[in-house]
Amino acid sequence: MEQVDYFVLAGYFLLLLMMGIWGYTKIKSSADFYTAGGKLPWWLSGISHHVSGYSGAVFVAYAAVAYNYGLTLYIWWALSIAIAMVGTTFLIAPRWARLRTKTNVQSPTEYLAVRYNLPTQQVMAWSGVIIKLFDVGAKWASIGILLNAFTGIPISTGIAVTGMISIFYITLGGLWADVVNDLASFIIQFVAGIFMLVIVLTQIGDGFSGIFSMWDRLPASHSAAFSGPYTPLFAISFMVICFFSFSGGTWHFATRFISSPSGSDARKAAGLSTLLFLIWPLVLFFPMFAAPLFLKDLADPSQSYALMALKFLPHGLLGLLLASMFGNTLAMTAADANTISAVITRDILPVLYKKAGSFQPKKMLLIARVTTFLFVLCTLIIAFESGSFGGVLGLIITWFSSLIGPTAVPMILGLLPAFRRSGSMAALLSICGGLLTFVATKLLLRDNMAVGLAAPISVSLVIYISAGFFNRGHVKREATELLDSIKEDD
Repeated sequence: MEQVDYFVLAGYFLLLLMMGIWGYTKIKSSADFYTAGGKLPWWLSGISHHVSGYSGAVFVAYAAVAYNYGLTLYIWWALSIAIAMVGTTFLIAPRWARLRTKTNVQSPTEYLAVRYNLPTQQVMAWSGVIIKLFDVGAKWASIGILLNAFTGIPISTGIAVTGMISIFYITLGGLWADVVNDLASFIIQFVAGIFMLVIVLTQIGDGFSGIFSMWDRLPASHSAAFSGPYTPLFAISFMVICFFSFSGGTWHFATRFISSPSGSDARKAAGLSTLLFLIWPLVLFFPMFAAPLFLKDLADPSQSYALMALKFLPHGLLGLLLASMFGNTLAMTAADANTISAVITRDILPVLYKKAGSFQPKKMLLIARVTTFLFVLCTLIIAFESGSFGGVLGLIITWFSSLIGPTAVPMILGLLPAFRRSGSMAALLSICGGLLTFVATKLLLRDNMAVGLAAPISVSLVIYISAGFFNRGHVKREATELLDSIKEDD
């Protein structure tokens, strides 16, 4: 990179700090910090939900998949998410917003004490916090790799710098700073992505038809819907996981819906995010698909997207592209930090320290900021040790995607009246069964990615649904009243 690129990147960092300060002026309570006071416009919520599904991992780990296997990345990742989001749009998203308007929840796990019981809520809250440490750690590691490719600075230094900047703006600005960063990141990514697409098409030389003719110059397997370890079973398993994850099993997605003014607004937000997942990745991934034409026999395919940018983008735009990658990663990690802090502050801390439930709003806001800071700090430590967990892709697919299912099943299905008979015992058994299955597959089937991904969530689903089906006893009255109250908007 040259001086103008560093100037653009520095300008983005300055913008982040300004977002944090601006968000600080809008926050008067923990409700403002965690849910924007329930005033998040549907279009901003939809863009934020979409952008929160990206991170530097897309430009690192997934770029390596595109380089090695081609089109299958869009099929099993973007298309699977878009299909899964249809169910989210009509079944789940509106219920999250109604939970806030009817019960004043601020965290995704807050409703679980009423829906199941306190011990179940605590198991799910603690499990989710621990799982998120690995996911966010992977995202810090990916941005460190990108910085190393663009600037040559050590990966650990890149992780430390971006982590400290993120801690500052999210600790100050809460959810407002996070969603505004999402919007800015999307605009920057849109501009940089379109430029990258046009430049790569120009280099291919066939004009617009290069989008289709390019595949004839690549190995035949690169145009196949399923290739390598990415089989139909893997794609279906990933789609099921995406339904539970993007519906709110990954908690920061739930926060986008909880912060919507009403159920109808949350539905529109989910619909917009669905449309973006269906269309935008085709533009974003195209340079990754074309990379083997220009970068032969790369020793480290995870750097393919960064090397394509260095090869073709003019200076200035290069800094803008790196800023967009930063924006996506920091938006996602900040969203996680904000939501995890809500769970710790609202659901875990009052159980560990009884007086916390009666703290004044200013004190709760201070605790919210402290827990946000400490969570991000722990994820940075995980990022420094990411190689011990199989690298970025290993953390995201092998660890996070496999572990999210068992905890997300009782959280998401617990919102639906059809599963009202699945109580606390069903929830706990499904979590334990899924986690034990994860351990078993890691020990016995570590080379079979599809089975390792499918088995934990499949076992959790079977246990949760079966336990509810065979439960002919008493159904908790408070749970029934809660489910009935969130069926529709007032």
